[in-house]
Amino acid sequence: MSIVVRDSNGTALAEGDSVTLIKDLKVKGTSVTLKRGTLVKNIRLTDDPAEVECNAEKVKGLVLRTEFLKKA
Repeated sequence: MSIVVRDSNGTALAEGDSVTLIKDLKVKGTSVTLKRGTLVKNIRLTDDPAEVECNAEKVKGLVLRTEFLKKA
């Protein structure tokens, strides 16, 4: 059984998709804040359907919760 990962609107996400942030997010351990509307390209799915991995603006190996994303 494969895990279906969904964004905040319920749209299915796949490996390599681009997503947009729907809320300003502070990145723990850095002084970086990712702004609402930031486009994050080439996401990677994880074992947890509520999280995706990505690289965004100066932050590598970032894990984002799908509740703060929408498919671009």
